[in-house]
Amino acid sequence: MSALKLKKGASSHSAYNLRPTFSDAEERHTLAVIVDNEPGVLARVIGLFSGRGYNIDSLTVAEVDHTGHTSRITIVTTGTPQIIEQIKAQLGRIVVVHDVHDLTVEGPSVERELALLRVTGTGDKRVEALRLADIFRANVVDSTLDSFVFEITGTSEKVDAFADLMRPLGLEEIARTGVAALSRGT
Repeated sequence: MSALKLKKGASSHSAYNLRPTFSDAEERHTLAVIVDNEPGVLARVIGLFSGRGYNIDSLTVAEVDHTGHTSRITIVTTGTPQIIEQIKAQLGRIVVVHDVHDLTVEGPSVERELALLRVTGTGDKRVEALRLADIFRANVVDSTLDSFVFEITGTSEKVDAFADLMRPLGLEEIARTGVAALSRGT
């Protein structure tokens, strides 16, 4: 019986178990899904995520072909590699889905997000908000005597960084579009 026990510190992995192992680390992926532009399609896609407990970090939808009546849904989600593969496979099985692209693994892509931020303040805080907006290349799209509305475009990380710096200066409200993404090149 003692011959069957593993020595302390010995590996329990068999040399005969050669199946690839997947990482359990969660990864952020950007998925572009081309769908028919018809009522209920978005609800079906969202239902897939909510029904299986998958989280959506960002979601944007717009019609991309008026004559072909197709829309593009850009979804940013996080999960283990197995979960991401499962999501892509399940999206591909939905009848109204034409194509599913994982922009994260297909090669270089460009991601941008637009945000509007209302910052209230007076005096030095107002001056500092304008100085930071200039550094981040944010535009002032509305101004009153006690507030600014800034428009910023860039990566989600850039928008997050700008918002973090505006909080102590009087950030009152933020509206974000979500990520829009395209593959680079041809």
